[in-house]
Amino acid sequence: MRRKRQYVGKFLFIIGMLVAAVLIFLGNKAVRVTSTDDFCASCHIHPHSTQTWKLSTHYDNSRGIHVHCVDCHLPPHGEGYLAEKTRTGIRDVWGKLFKDPENLNWEAMSQIEYSKGHVFELSCIHCHQNNFPLGLTQEGREAHLYYEQQEGELHCINCHITVGHHDPDRLHAKNSDFGIGEVIETEIYSEPGIIDGLTNFTEYIPGSAVSFEMVAIHGGSYVIGSPEDEPFRRDSEGPLKEVSVSPFFMGKIEVTWNEYLAFFKQTGAQGKTADAYLNSPSGDVDAISGPTPPWGAPDQGWGTNKLPAITMTHHAAVVYCQWLSKVSGKHYRLPTEAEWEYAARGGTSTPYFFEGDPKRYTRQGLRNKVFGTDTSIINSYISYIENSRGKTINPGTKRENPFGLEHMLGNVAEFCADWYVEDVYAQYPNGVVKDPTGPPAGEEHVIRGGSFRDGGDNLRCASRDVTRTTTWLRTDPQIPKSIWWYSDCNYVGFRVVCEYNEPESAE
Repeated sequence: MRRKRQYVGKFLFIIGMLVAAVLIFLGNKAVRVTSTDDFCASCHIHPHSTQTWKLSTHYDNSRGIHVHCVDCHLPPHGEGYLAEKTRTGIRDVWGKLFKDPENLNWEAMSQIEYSKGHVFELSCIHCHQNNFPLGLTQEGREAHLYYEQQEGELHCINCHITVGHHDPDRLHAKNSDFGIGEVIETEIYSEPGIIDGLTNFTEYIPGSAVSFEMVAIHGGSYVIGSPEDEPFRRDSEGPLKEVSVSPFFMGKIEVTWNEYLAFFKQTGAQGKTADAYLNSPSGDVDAISGPTPPWGAPDQGWGTNKLPAITMTHHAAVVYCQWLSKVSGKHYRLPTEAEWEYAARGGTSTPYFFEGDPKRYTRQGLRNKVFGTDTSIINSYISYIENSRGKTINPGTKRENPFGLEHMLGNVAEFCADWYVEDVYAQYPNGVVKDPTGPPAGEEHVIRGGSFRDGGDNLRCASRDVTRTTTWLRTDPQIPKSIWWYSDCNYVGFRVVCEYNEPESAE
C-alpha cells in the first residue's frame, strides 16, 4: 500500500511536470506569436502606424536592421515585460472591440506627452548603450552630454521621436529654410493702417502682403480674479480686486504665422546666436535683430499661413511688438494681464464669457468619464482638448466673444507683459486699481487663456498660468540655448495690443 502511494505520487509528479512543461511551451509560443509585428497590426489598424514605421530609421536603414513593435513599446525581458504586455494587451483588445478606429487621433497620439507613456526608455538604452559612438557630430555629443546631466528628466524620444515613426515635418536639426516662401506676396503694402478714433481698424505691414484686424476695446472697470466658490478656482486668482482699464486696441485673433514670418523675413538674423542690437540710436527698423533659424519645425508640421504662430519665446514676442511699432508708427506691445482678462470677459463676470458650468467641461469626475463632457455650448466658442484633435486651428472657426475677439479662450494660450507673481492681486492697493502692470521684476511671465490641450478648468477667464523657460528649452541642443524659440512648448502664442492716445479736449 505504501509503495503504491509512492508510485501514485511519482506518477502525479511526472504528470505535473509534463503539464507544466506543456504550459510553459505554449505560453512561450503565445508570447512569441503575440509579439510579432503582424499580430500588433491586427489591432493597431490605423495605416499611419505601419506606414510611418516602415519609413523610419528603425526599419529603413543601411544596416538592414528591423526594430519591431515590442522592441520599443514594451520594456526589455526581465524588466517587467510580461506584466506590461498583459496590461497593454487588455487595453488594446478593449480598444479593438469597443472603439472606432476611424476616430483615432493619430496627431495627438504622436505628441511627445502621449508617446512618452508608450515608449520605454529602458528599451532605448537596451539597444543604444553607447551615447557617444564613433562618427557622432559635435552637436550630438553636446546634446547627449546634456541628456546624461539631466538625471532622468529627459526621455530619449524628446529628441528622437521620429526614429520609430517617420514624420518629415519633425526635424531635429537647424532649420535654415523655415519661413522662406511661406507668404505669397500678391500686393505689397507701402503704408501702415490708419487709426481714426477709437474704432476698429485694419493694420497693414509695410513691405509685405500681410494685414490683420485690430478691435477697439473701450475702457471700463471690472473685478479681476474669481470668487472663492468658482469651480477649479486657484489661490492665484484672488483676492478679487476692482480694476480700471483705459481704452486700447487688441488683435482680433492671435498673431498668425503670416504676420510673424513677415517679421522673421525682414529681421531674421541668419547665423547669429546672441541677443544683439535690438534698437539703434537712430531708431531704424533695420536695427532690430530678429530670430535666428529655429531648431526643428516650429509649426509642428501643422502648417503656417493663418494658424497662430507658436513656439516663439516671450522675448521673441516682445521684439516682434517692437518691430511692429517701428514699421507701423504706432505703439504695439503685449497686453497686460488686467487688459487681457478685461478683453476676455467682454463685460461678463461668469467663469466664461458664455453660459456653462466648468464642472461639465472637463473629464474630471465619474459622471463625465462615463457619459462624456457637455459640449453643447462650449464647442461653438472654444477649441480645446475635446474638439481640437491635438493641434491649433484657423481663425473664423469659432464664435467671437462679446467684444468681437476670437479664440480668447483655447486654441493657444497667450503671453502677457506682466511678470508672474502668484499673489499679485493681494499686493494691489485698496480701492480701484488703475491700469495695473504687475510687479516690476520677476523670473517668469504670465500666460492666459488655456489652449487646445486644456480642459474647461484651465479655460476660465480668471485662470492664470506661467511661462516655464527652463522646461520649455529642455531639449534645445544648442549652447547657449535659443532666446527666440522654445524647443518643448507648442501651445503658447500671443496677440498684440496697440495703445490708444485719446485726443486732448479743447478748453
